[in-house]
Amino acid sequence: MIHTKAVVQFSGGAGSWGAAGRAIERFGVDNVTLLFADTMIEDEDLYRFLDEAVADLGAEFVRLADGRNPWEVFRDVRFIGNTRIDPCSRVLKRDLLREWIEDNCDPVETVVVLGIDWTEEHRFARAQPRWEPWTLWAPLCDEPYIDKVDLIDELKRRDINVPRLYEMGFPHNNCGGFCVKAGQAQFKKLLDLMPERYLRHEQEEAKTIAEIGSDVAILRDRRGGDTKPMTLRTFRERLGVDDTDFDAEEWGGCGCAID
Repeated sequence: MIHTKAVVQFSGGAGSWGAAGRAIERFGVDNVTLLFADTMIEDEDLYRFLDEAVADLGAEFVRLADGRNPWEVFRDVRFIGNTRIDPCSRVLKRDLLREWIEDNCDPVETVVVLGIDWTEEHRFARAQPRWEPWTLWAPLCDEPYIDKVDLIDELKRRDINVPRLYEMGFPHNNCGGFCVKAGQAQFKKLLDLMPERYLRHEQEEAKTIAEIGSDVAILRDRRGGDTKPMTLRTFRERLGVDDTDFDAEEWGGCGCAID
């Protein structure tokens, strides 16, 4: 099967920018579409980066949006996402991306491009069967191998300002530093660096728990050998007593738009 076009799942991160560049090298700029799904809670700097990245690449750009944010989705489906189940990503990203691709592209001529690199090949293997009959391609899993550090260096060489979430130490430039798959270390960083944003999510979590009437929360308290839900408020109050009382190794793992 010979593909002549590519649709890049363009997340607003360095990986999807790097993957898009390789797609353009293979298919030509006129045959590549950059497809972005907006969760409505993105960091404001992500949109600045999108503008600069799209101008640099020169390919067609398409923005999709359901119109809801993750908390509105959680209340509608009466379930708060967690590390295993993410209705926010499914509704606000995967379903939207898939629907647009099915409506606008032919699987015989179009390949779907993912922005994961060689360190995440396990995610690519999981994604492939779920996208049939579409062919997936993760250019950054191919030689020459590069990682996020290399991509950030390349952004700087091309005079594209690096997304500020990366500069602040967040592993991903998505959802404004918030993610239901994130761990205690990332939420500690969000609280330290963007306390107002953290408090908004804390309030949304409390509102959602009250509305759906379940003993659930995004985070988990594993102290003492038992695992139980831990709300963002409880986590904040614990850190107020001892700001070292958290799992500094628990960053979680983003699988948005793929897993």
